[in-house]
Amino acid sequence: MPRTFDDARRWARLGTELFLGAAGAGLGEPSALPGWTRAHLVAHVAANADALGNLVHWAATGEPTPMYASPEERATVIERGRALRAAELSAWLRDSADALEKGMAALGEEQWGAQVVTAQGRTVPATEVPWLRSREVCVHAVDLANGVSFADLPADFLTALCDDVVAKLAAAPGPAASLRAPGAAWELPGHGETALVTGELHEIAAYLTGREAIPAAPTLGAWL
Repeated sequence: MPRTFDDARRWARLGTELFLGAAGAGLGEPSALPGWTRAHLVAHVAANADALGNLVHWAATGEPTPMYASPEERATVIERGRALRAAELSAWLRDSADALEKGMAALGEEQWGAQVVTAQGRTVPATEVPWLRSREVCVHAVDLANGVSFADLPADFLTALCDDVVAKLAAAPGPAASLRAPGAAWELPGHGETALVTGELHEIAAYLTGREAIPAAPTLGAWL
């Protein structure tokens, strides 16, 4: 069943709580992302809330407000944020999440239908913002490597995530694969003989997003 707007709003709130809980300690420790500490990830997620808040402002006012001025500005903000003292970084994370939630809660039906532009240059209705946020906080809560795993994420979110990743991977060259989880299946067109990849739903989601390998499964390209 396709994800709904209400689903995405619910996942964004749940993922935010998971991320906040996992980001509570050890910010100087390595994350699961190569070369990044947990502080890098916290700064990234806080900056993402501010950036998505720009899209909410765009939808609310009609004033074009890009997520980031440039990729360089985005990198600078993260680097500056990860160097903050732990208390300051944690406060930014929580305050930015609260501001984004309040901004979304204030949008009316017509404003939710406004067209905005993502950091990847896609023009989408503002109703996509909760999905972008839920994807960010849920996946990066796992990336913090501090007690949250894909198995802790809701099954309906994982299904929607797999749908999203498969759609993106299918649009680029890559290996052909047939993915099977209990009660769910996806087909990835591509080159070579189609590989059968099986696992639990959380394992398929982790594999598709490049977080965990599945034995004998082909290596996939980046999804974002």
